[in-house]
Amino acid sequence: MRSVLPIVTVVCAIFVLWYAAAIWLNAAWAHDKATRSGETLTTQTLIADTWSQEKPKLPAPHQVAAEIWQTTVEKKITSKRSLIYHSWITLSATLLGFALGTALGIALAVGIVYNRTMDMSVMPWVIASQTIPILAIAPMIIVVLNAVGISGLLPKAMISMYLSFFPVVVGMVKGLRSPERMQLDQMHTWNASPHQTFWRLRLPSSMPYLFTSLKIAMAASLVGAIVGELPTGAIAGLGARLLAGSYYGQTIQIWSALIMAAALAATLVAIIGVIQRVTLKRMGMV
Repeated sequence: MRSVLPIVTVVCAIFVLWYAAAIWLNAAWAHDKATRSGETLTTQTLIADTWSQEKPKLPAPHQVAAEIWQTTVEKKITSKRSLIYHSWITLSATLLGFALGTALGIALAVGIVYNRTMDMSVMPWVIASQTIPILAIAPMIIVVLNAVGISGLLPKAMISMYLSFFPVVVGMVKGLRSPERMQLDQMHTWNASPHQTFWRLRLPSSMPYLFTSLKIAMAASLVGAIVGELPTGAIAGLGARLLAGSYYGQTIQIWSALIMAAALAATLVAIIGVIQRVTLKRMGMV
């Protein structure tokens, strides 16, 4: 109960603030409709109107929940209006970009740790690369790849890779350098080669750092996949749902896609967390 009660309290506070903000932001439209129809709004009718508008500035939580239910349970998975269908489109680009970003990040981290030239040149470039907004890079990546005949899944995965490789590089560099000097000296006294030192000391020591980085990289990869769908004018994916909702003022659709994206990210991060606990337990680190 000590762990559940704070979570429940925070969630309840969020819903209270959300409902109150819906009344505040949607009240102007309710008053405008009442003025044009010559009606007088009571507090009760004002609240009922602000929580049931078709295109509110801020939809109420129950409106978002109803939209999610209608577009998941009540729609076939293959339907173009199903959030599960759109989530799968985004998930495929997310996972491919995450895999590419993880491989690139680990490779760069190993090179940075074992090569001083890469440490002095590549590491500053890695840090500087994240100062460029992804919204500025995404259209260029899409256009360049389309010019050479590459379209579809790979361009979105490249954007996801660009966002996800950075935390992996930073985490793995820190992890590979985490063994103490005494441990490295002990490996030298055993005449261990750099290859043996890597596999038997540096890599096992980096596992906690790697899994922490993978959680951040997974969330960043999902953001990259959604951003990658925006400049392409995609007709499928959570980014496409956000774009369509923005075009037609469907704020309930926008919020349902955002909640679905958040739930998808939480699920993916939780899966990595389970793998982390199992792996570290088998390694004797838990």
